[in-house]
Amino acid sequence: IDSSSLSLSLSLSVPMADPISKPLIAFLLIASLLLCSQASSDVPFIVAHKKASLNRLKTGAERVSVTIDIYNQGTSTAYDVSLADESWPADLFSIISGTTSKTWEKLDAGGVLSHTFELEAKSKGVFSGEPAVIKFRVPTNAALQEALSTPILPLDVLADRPPEKKFEWVGFLYT
Repeated sequence: IDSSSLSLSLSLSVPMADPISKPLIAFLLIASLLLCSQASSDVPFIVAHKKASLNRLKTGAERVSVTIDIYNQGTSTAYDVSLADESWPADLFSIISGTTSKTWEKLDAGGVLSHTFELEAKSKGVFSGEPAVIKFRVPTNAALQEALSTPILPLDVLADRPPEKKFEWVGFLYT
């Protein structure tokens, strides 16, 4: 079969659409999209960002500062908001300040909640943390909803780093 007969056979196998059916299909598609968006627009939409930074102490120990920001991008309040970040094994990290979990009564539409805690690394190596879990209730549904934060980039904990040359640029200015 050559290409001209193939295209002819394909075009003949597709029936011609009724001129009224195209506008009707378009109308039904738009109406269903509007109904779906209207039905789901009055709910919380939770977005969470997890970030971690390393801080080397003069003693040689290394601390990990973890911050999780929770945003409600929806149009209604989220209730009974809870955060759990269980991705920090006790054999690798000890909690210095704060806790890895937190609860709030509510998160209003357009609102932001933030939680920070600090850990100290017990051993050297690359660590990749899992996303934190956020649970909340929607006003129209008694069942708990769940959202996940962004994961963190791998952390090279207690890595051998060359000493920083903080004043190297001063010498460059005078040469």
